[in-house]
Amino acid sequence: MSFLSKIREVMICLGAGQVTLPYPVAAAEPVPERFRGRPLFNAAQCIGCAGCANNCPAREILVFDVCQEVRIMKYLGRRCTYCGRCADLCPEKAITMSREFETATQTIPDLQQNLELFMSTCQRCGRCFTEPGPLEQLMLKGYRFDALAEERWVYRSQAHLQNEPLVRDIDIELD
Repeated sequence: MSFLSKIREVMICLGAGQVTLPYPVAAAEPVPERFRGRPLFNAAQCIGCAGCANNCPAREILVFDVCQEVRIMKYLGRRCTYCGRCADLCPEKAITMSREFETATQTIPDLQQNLELFMSTCQRCGRCFTEPGPLEQLMLKGYRFDALAEERWVYRSQAHLQNEPLVRDIDIELD
């Protein structure tokens, strides 16, 4: 590289101007129309289907069934990337994405939301939801039992074969 090419590069950089915005000092521009902030849960609309918890890529929504009638849903908010998948999957539109973008906090409970839902299921008509695939059906049998105290998912399957080995070995005959 020659000395002239370096001088040309310096002139281009000086002519570019300022790129960053003086954010805290200057007023922020309004957020774009399709901006996704953190999810907000509406307990009055939520039916407790746990579709949001089953499809959250960050696993930030935990579900705990106290009994058949009471379900607790807890949004942790620590690793949430605000992807909006929970809001897209909610059949009752009980989850909306906020328009706020300043969500930094020193205390984690500022982001958390707890919902205690009364599950009044209709035995006659039931709600129509897409049926999970075979693998999800095997993993999510029975009630959900996520560990709320440890804030993590727990898979407890109540469906197992009696008197059957878990893995059947295949006999291969070698010639």
